[in-house]
Amino acid sequence: MPEIPTNSMNEETIWTGTSSQVKNFWLFVACLLVIPIPWAIWAWLKTKCRIYSLTTERLIIRSGVLNKSTETLELYRVRDLQINEPFWLRLWGLNNIHLCTTDTTTPEVILDYISSETDLGNIFRKQIEFSRQKKGVREFGIDVEPGAGHIGEGNVS
Repeated sequence: MPEIPTNSMNEETIWTGTSSQVKNFWLFVACLLVIPIPWAIWAWLKTKCRIYSLTTERLIIRSGVLNKSTETLELYRVRDLQINEPFWLRLWGLNNIHLCTTDTTTPEVILDYISSETDLGNIFRKQIEFSRQKKGVREFGIDVEPGAGHIGEGNVS
């Protein structure tokens, strides 16, 4: 039997949640006027069955009503974190969290309609930095001088 690495045994779940049903607000309103109720129920189920779990090392996204799927994003792969709070969402105390990553299968992850009360953006930021330090991951950027054209073609003095 393969041995489990010791560092994965210390992984703890920090936060678990779903998107708010406010995401389906206009669909629910339309349901009262035009759209059949089963459509609104299906949208409610899809939102309810998409569960985000933030651990000390990963973001795990479980989704699907009938067929389940699980996506995993290692936190050290997150390059940038953006919190968007459009006016409509602020009215409901919600925001969107946008993660830009170096993961080839999931270059962008958006956690939409998340409660602002959880301060999840700061929790993410701290866990991303902790994960990078734990794994010894550092990000290096290469600046190109304006007008230089290509990397390595800058002026050398």
